[in-house]
Amino acid sequence: MAKQARAWQRMLSGRRLDLLDPTPLDIEVEDIAHGLAFVARWNGQTLGDYPYSVAEHSLLVEAIYARMAPAAPAKWRLAALLHDAPEYVIGDMISPVKAAVGPGYGELDARLTAAIHLRFGLPAQLPKAVKAAIKRADNVSAWMEATQIAGFAEAEASKFFGRPRPELIAGFEVRLRPPVEARAGYTARHAALLSAM
Repeated sequence: MAKQARAWQRMLSGRRLDLLDPTPLDIEVEDIAHGLAFVARWNGQTLGDYPYSVAEHSLLVEAIYARMAPAAPAKWRLAALLHDAPEYVIGDMISPVKAAVGPGYGELDARLTAAIHLRFGLPAQLPKAVKAAIKRADNVSAWMEATQIAGFAEAEASKFFGRPRPELIAGFEVRLRPPVEARAGYTARHAALLSAM
């Protein structure tokens, strides 16, 4: 009899997350924050003494989204913070790798996203307009990261991510912090947004 491949991961919280059939009951923000604080964006190809984590990126995207949509309710700001949350278990693949992997990656991401959203009181699938607005904030963050820490010239970053309006990025910075600080920042922001819902 062939041994069945394991499709779950044990989390530090003790939860056992089934990657093929994730349930909201197995999602904990502490696991998400911890994982994202240790996942490097840009495959780690960034300047600085620490990798630029997905946790830091998520905090920046939420702040940019809030600036772009100041009347947005807390639940959509929480969705912006959680936009890359599945990467706490599947990692951050750069876009060319996602394209090479094919549709299986997107399906796995969608299942995890739905479970995470339901766990924190969001709809399994976001309204298209909200998802599109968060993606615009994500692209602004990507442009900032590309030009500040990933070695892109502004013209090259603008080709891939679009050049953001100066007022969207004024006062924001790409922060590099130790994972323990990124984890704490993510957890605190999540708690603040949940309490505002």
